[in-house]
Order: sequence, then structure tokens, then C-alpha cells
Amino acid sequence: MVADNPTPLHLVGEADSSKRRQIIDGARKVFMDLGFDGASMGEIARAAGVSKGTLYVYFADKSRLFEAIVEQETLEQGKLSFNFDPKRDVTTTLMAFGQAYIQLLCRPGGGSAIRTVMAIAERMPDVGRTFYNNVIAVTIGRLTAYLEARVGLGDLVIDDIPLAATQFTQMCQASLFQPFIFQAAPAPSPERIKEVVASATRMFLSAYGKK
Repeated sequence: MVADNPTPLHLVGEADSSKRRQIIDGARKVFMDLGFDGASMGEIARAAGVSKGTLYVYFADKSRLFEAIVEQETLEQGKLSFNFDPKRDVTTTLMAFGQAYIQLLCRPGGGSAIRTVMAIAERMPDVGRTFYNNVIAVTIGRLTAYLEARVGLGDLVIDDIPLAATQFTQMCQASLFQPFIFQAAPAPSPERIKEVVASATRMFLSAYGKK
């Protein structure tokens, strides 16, 4: 069956890709400054330094533009390589993962996509699900696999491993992520992140470490 509004085949070259990134960068700034509802395609075109005609060549509307920003955020977070070598000891792994994870979540300028996703997830549930499944759930899944390996080696005693993995990520966020994401505080310092993650690691091992 032929779609009602078929999208023409468009081969993406280097210049094309650069223009697309330029538009996405402009859109990100507008969404951050004005929010999703306040942003217009005209404002996005001005911020990106392109004509509205060029903007519509790449994106049909601002919903598609925001989806592209979410996809880019997913790719950026996917670039972060956590060392989940099953042979690596638990304390070292949790400390290193926790610090890298919070530095990623709370990096300066990094909260704009998350804030906007949170604001529009009810109206655009597909965007919310995509962000959760491709960013948050993937990270928790990788930590879960590592914890499963350490349980198998007898270092940890955990009945519900996915729950334990989620608990650790939430403990690492304590006092750091919410103040940052709601703009009540700046991005935390590496020293403060290390303190909070060390506390989370002690609590986690107190609950799940081999007695």
C-alpha cells in the first residue's frame, strides 16, 4: 500500500549531514530557550541560519526536529563506554560507573533534552518511550548484566537484579540530578559526584554484598 504522504528518497552526503547538524543545533537552542510549545519553525530557522524552505527539506515539523534531537542525545550517551568487565571487582566498577554516569547526566547543557522530553512526554509518548528505552533502560540493562555475572561468582547476593541496578543509579543521583535538572543548582563538581557515588556504593554493598 502506498503511503498518503510518501517521503522522497534522499541520499545524505557530508554537506547534507553538516546542514542537518546545523539545524539540529539551532533547534536545540530554541527548545532550550522557549520550550517545545514556544518554539516555531521560523524561530528555529533563524537560530540555525537557514531559510524556512531549507528547514522543511530536512524536517516536516518541530515534532520531527525534536525527535532528531532525542536521537542525537541517544547517540551521545551511547558513546560513553562503561567498563563492565565481569572480572573487574565490584567496588571499582560501581565507583567508576557511577561517576561517569552522573557526569554524563549532569554535564553543562546536557539537561536541555531531558527537560524537554519530560515536558512533552505526555503529549508525545513515543518520544518519551524512545528516550527511556534507548538511553535509560539500555544503561540499566548493561549494569544488570554485570551484576548478574558477579552474583554468579558469589560476590553479591541479589534476588531482583534489575531492581538492584535501578536502585544503584538512583542512589548515585541523590542530591545531584534533581537540583540540576530543575535548574536549582549548577552541574555538580567532580569531587561532589565522587562523594555521593562513594556513599551509594557503600549502601549498595551493605545491602547486597556477600555477608
